[in-house]
Amino acid sequence: MISLLTMSSPAPPFSYTFSHNVPELLKALNISLAISTYQTGKVVIFSPKDDSSLVQLPRNFERPMGMAVRNNNIAIALKDQVIIAANAPGMAPNYPANPNTYDSLFIPRASFYTGVLDIHDLAWTNKGLITVNTSFSCLSSVSYQFSFEPIWKPKFITELYPEDRCHLNGIAVDNGTPKYVTALGSGNTKLSWKENMLNGGVLIDIESNEIILSELPVPHSPRCYEDGTYALLSAEGKVVKINPEAGTYDEVSQINGFLRGMDRIGDYLFVASSKLREGSSLFKDAPIAKTKTFCGISIIYIPTGKQVGFIQYQNTVDELFEVKVLPNTIRPNLLNLDKELHLTSVSTRENVFWQEAQPQTS
Repeated sequence: MISLLTMSSPAPPFSYTFSHNVPELLKALNISLAISTYQTGKVVIFSPKDDSSLVQLPRNFERPMGMAVRNNNIAIALKDQVIIAANAPGMAPNYPANPNTYDSLFIPRASFYTGVLDIHDLAWTNKGLITVNTSFSCLSSVSYQFSFEPIWKPKFITELYPEDRCHLNGIAVDNGTPKYVTALGSGNTKLSWKENMLNGGVLIDIESNEIILSELPVPHSPRCYEDGTYALLSAEGKVVKINPEAGTYDEVSQINGFLRGMDRIGDYLFVASSKLREGSSLFKDAPIAKTKTFCGISIIYIPTGKQVGFIQYQNTVDELFEVKVLPNTIRPNLLNLDKELHLTSVSTRENVFWQEAQPQTS
């Protein structure tokens, strides 16, 4: 007697699972989530389809990293440019490819060609958009004339050269003012942060330019909220709350992943988690290397520090950089630059238009 083995079909690319409560929670909060994954070259939006299912909307971008959301704008750092997309909700109902589907539509309206700066975090401030310029070890602003305008650097960095001396990677903004940055080291030579990467991280007060925490295990994504300053310790998979005056921190939550990317609404933190790169020598001795890491989004309820929901990729996506809450929208769309559809959109303060053909010239 011959027995036949039935082989199950492999899961399609970008397959994911999620806890049953995520769609209902996103609807209750009236939000969607945007994540950037430079590894696959995508910005992905997750939205609640109903109380029990999600919609995943991936958009191609070249090496997307940091993102910043303010009012009706989202800024995205790419390989060699920073783009700013503006929400034009009036254009969403007549979106040509899928009309009467979306409640908002983010359309690229500006692009700054920066060259390759390895920009990590982005942040909107009272003085405009700030980039964490990792290659040049400084904070900078976008420029109409140059690749960037430097506006601050750690005091231990003596010159601005594209040498990634300290791996400056994160910025926290407090009431519109840049407050803290994170870096993986405090050296002043090319790639010196790699010498003690797992325990050499620092948190720096921007105004005083003093290091207020040191020996941090790969810090990322500092964020200032009304109840304090939070950050991620990537090598240990920890979400922490910082006490700047005492130079200490308290653990909020533990997640089995390389943490990088965080946003908040109300009492909920949304934390991006990545798998460790296979064969990576940089993180083989990190504490999280001893656990099974996952790629996705963890939802943390701050009062208890417990994970109350998750979105987890099953395949294709192994590394995330950022997660951002898109408030007041549960079915947004984002146009990319590939098909140049954004060039056919025209919006004014009074009206919106989709133009299918170029006007004739006389």
